[in-house]
Amino acid sequence: MGARRGSQVVRQESAKLPFAGSIPARASVLSVRSYGQGADFSSAMPSQRTRYDKAYFDKWYRDPRFRVKSRTDMARQLRFIVAAAEYLLERPVRRVLDVGAGEGHWRGVLAQIRPGAAYYGVDSSEYAVRRFGRRRNIRLGSLASIGELGLPGRFDLVLCLGVLNYVEPAELRAGLRALRGLLDGVAYLEIFAKEDDASGDFDRRSARPGWWYRREICAAGYVPLGMHLYVPRELASVAAELERALPRARS
Repeated sequence: MGARRGSQVVRQESAKLPFAGSIPARASVLSVRSYGQGADFSSAMPSQRTRYDKAYFDKWYRDPRFRVKSRTDMARQLRFIVAAAEYLLERPVRRVLDVGAGEGHWRGVLAQIRPGAAYYGVDSSEYAVRRFGRRRNIRLGSLASIGELGLPGRFDLVLCLGVLNYVEPAELRAGLRALRGLLDGVAYLEIFAKEDDASGDFDRRSARPGWWYRREICAAGYVPLGMHLYVPRELASVAAELERALPRARS
């Protein structure tokens, strides 16, 4: 679906529309027109007519003509995420929440990297949950309902890849706060902004700028560490000053 362009290498990645699971390549397509502060971003939302059914997942996950991300790509990315989380927390990652899990493909990769880690997935696709929910521990839900699903305990790692680009502002704000209440570790919030040089099927004319996401994520109580990694403010001490993407406020 899309891949971010580098100076010499094209990194292929996964993307998701709102809680439909990862579409082929991560939503690295958000390079578009310039918005001023206070602009209306409602046009950045994808069509609500998208059906996250078997045909959708067959096309974006299994059809070699459209599939962009390989198992090797996924393993490389998750190894980085888990290693960074364990470095910061100084403990193994034991419980992982995948928000917008789709068919639960990250579960298999996690099982290879950390066989003992417990995986919990949440997705809004009735097809994916009906077919894989019991087998892969995926429950039906959305970002808006994440705090109401009865998820057990708190999580060392929250994965949210290519989801937040496609959520309405009110749901984004409420969902980020609800996720913070479930997080006892590191969140990997993969989002791409209009400044990114990328490709894919996202509407490049209506992408949001990076400052907007930074503002909303920080307002929800997260401290950015760079590379899509965040910790809740109450755990900010796990990161040294220069490990943070933004300096702490001067007292």
